[in-house]
Amino acid sequence: MADRRNNQSRPAHQTAAESARRASAPRSTRAARSGTRRPAVSGGSRQPARQVARKSARATNQVTRQTKRQSSKTARPSAKRPSVSRLAASSASQTLDQQLPEQELEQSEGQETELVSTSVGELRKQERAERLKKSSRRYLLRLVAVIGVIVVILAGWAVLYNSPAFSITNVRVNGVEHLTNEEMTQLANVPDDTTLLRVDVDTIASRVKQSSWVESVQINRVFPDTLEINVTERPILAIAEMPNDSGTAVKSWVIAQDRVWLMPIPDASSEAAQTTSAKIYEDAEKAVHIVDLPFGTQAEIGQVCSDTTVNNALDILQEMTTELSGKVIKVSAASVAETSLFLDNGVEIAFGAAEDIRDKERTILKIMEDNPDGVAYINVRMVENPTWRAI
Repeated sequence: MADRRNNQSRPAHQTAAESARRASAPRSTRAARSGTRRPAVSGGSRQPARQVARKSARATNQVTRQTKRQSSKTARPSAKRPSVSRLAASSASQTLDQQLPEQELEQSEGQETELVSTSVGELRKQERAERLKKSSRRYLLRLVAVIGVIVVILAGWAVLYNSPAFSITNVRVNGVEHLTNEEMTQLANVPDDTTLLRVDVDTIASRVKQSSWVESVQINRVFPDTLEINVTERPILAIAEMPNDSGTAVKSWVIAQDRVWLMPIPDASSEAAQTTSAKIYEDAEKAVHIVDLPFGTQAEIGQVCSDTTVNNALDILQEMTTELSGKVIKVSAASVAETSLFLDNGVEIAFGAAEDIRDKERTILKIMEDNPDGVAYINVRMVENPTWRAI
């Protein structure tokens, strides 16, 4: 009874070690412990018995180490050491955990995946919201910066506009030949106290265009103090000798290529000639003169010519394409049918109406070519039946 109590009070690993030693001990040892002796074996029987004892001791030590390892793995924090039954229960639970059905594992993995995907979606939404906040914040900052720059520019412009900075001290006129500087100054009428910022270029341009000589005008601001006026004048086409109201004298009128009456030319000996550009008199001498106009022919500065006789003469001059156009120095235009051309070589050509102009030109040139000694008169009013008179 005492031995049993002692065995029960010993730890489980010690009891298991003794059982292993007893099982692996040689029969001679067990017989000696039980009080039974076996007959001695003659010869080399001692050496095998020692080897068996060593092997049994090694086995006992291995069992003891394994038992200690298992007890340390399954031990829990408690005042008492775990018993053999607890170790068995722990190993059984581990076995059951390892034998879980594959279906339950797959279900648990699927639930985990669903939870993870949901959380990633929420994170993306949060990141998108953060990006939107940052972009809107940057947009507002840029908008505020732009508004600030605009306000500063407007304020600076207002200060410069009302200040005497960039005052106009020089007016430069380009492209003017038949208008004098005094005439251009009166036409432009640039205010003395204005600046390049406050000057009204449209008003100045409209005043300059009041002159019949001006076809177009462009005004530029040249900082810091110059106003540049670029003018394109109407070129002269002819000089029309208009009879006065009494018919006792004529007045020379300049007509432009676009049929606009430019101005009457003052007499060279008059006081008005002193304020007239000398270029007008020079070009008037080179231009074709339209003479013998009927009494009552009228002209007005800046107006387009509407007289039939004058327009017929101008049509002939503008539509001629051969070398004859450069030889005409005078046109007699008593009427449309009586219109005649006078060449620089003294030949008079009864041209008539401005019809079949190219055919009439070819006929005139042919007659002049066939008469190398010269002709004094050619009549092509009826181009189908021309006549001429040799010198």
